[in-house]
Amino acid sequence: MDIRIGVVHTTKEIEVEVADDSNRDKLMDDIDATLARPDSVLWLTDRRGRRVGVPVARVAYVEVGAASEDRRVGFGAP
Repeated sequence: MDIRIGVVHTTKEIEVEVADDSNRDKLMDDIDATLARPDSVLWLTDRRGRRVGVPVARVAYVEVGAASEDRRVGFGAP
């Protein structure tokens, strides 16, 4: 599953690819809880075990993509 984080005052996005077996609803609840505290840091762990932290005050948006099995690429894509 891919997560994109927009950061205030920059044109680039931070992209984090989390493990495919991550629970999407729990992940979104954790992100919501963190974003509710303006002085905290949003921490995510990617599929390789690296941790990415973004201060909540700098987060413009968070986009949670579909799980890998939900994405289709190529001629068979709907």
